[in-house]
Amino acid sequence: MKNSYKILIAFIGVLLVSCNADDVENRPVVDAGTAPVLLTPLTGFSIVLSKETGKDIATTVTWNKATYTGQQTVVNYTIQIAKAGTNFANPSTVSNTTANSKELTVEELNSAVLNGGFTPYQSNDVDVRIKSVVGATGLPQYSNAFTIKVTPYAAWANWGLIGSATPNGWNDPDTDLNYDLATKKYSYVGPLIVGEIKFRLDDGWAVNYGDDGNDKKLDAGGANIPITSAGNYTVIVDIANKEYTIQKN
Repeated sequence: MKNSYKILIAFIGVLLVSCNADDVENRPVVDAGTAPVLLTPLTGFSIVLSKETGKDIATTVTWNKATYTGQQTVVNYTIQIAKAGTNFANPSTVSNTTANSKELTVEELNSAVLNGGFTPYQSNDVDVRIKSVVGATGLPQYSNAFTIKVTPYAAWANWGLIGSATPNGWNDPDTDLNYDLATKKYSYVGPLIVGEIKFRLDDGWAVNYGDDGNDKKLDAGGANIPITSAGNYTVIVDIANKEYTIQKN
C-alpha cells in the first residue's frame, strides 16, 4: 500500500511539472508593434501663458494609439517635453494617461514647462512627444516629436531687493530676485554699494523682511540690513526658513 501511495505522488508530481512547462512555453509573448503617432499640437503652435487664465485649456495633446502584439494588456502613455534640439536627453513628464488624448490647462502646461527648466516670461522652443509602455515600464515606444513655442509665467512669489545699497536705491522698481525651482530659494548676483537693503514682496511694503539682530535671520518688518563694503555680491534668500546669506564675490 505504501508503495502505491509513493507511485501516485510521483505521478502527480510529473503531471504538475509537465503542466507548468507547457504553461511557460504556451504563454503569449507581448512584443512592441507600432509606436504612437503625435497628432497635435503641431510644430508652429505658440502660446503665452497667463496666471489669470490658469484654469483654461491651453492645448489638447492627441495621438494615435501604440500597438503591441500578443496578449492584450493596458498601454500607458506619457506626454514628455524637452528643450528643442536635445533629442530628449533629459525629458520632463507633463502627464500620464491610458487614453490617447489629454487636455492641458494653462496651470498644468505652465508647471510642466517650469519643471522642465524653461525660462519664465520668455518664448521657449519645446519639443513634445509621446512615450508608450505596457504596464508600468515594459517595451517603451516613442512617437514623432513636434516643436512648439511656450512662454510660461513665474509660478512663485515675486520677491525683490531694495535699499540704498541696491542699483535703484530706495526707489521703485526694486531689483527682482531670481527663483531656483530646485532649491526653492531666491538669489541676486550683482553690485551693491555701501548702504542698506531689505527684501519685499510684490514691489510693495505690505510684506517685507529685514534683520533685527544682524544674525542672518529674517524678521518681518525688521531693521535694514547693512552693506559695509562696495563690490559684487551673491545674496541668497530662503523665504520659507526665514534665512539669508550675503557673500562678497
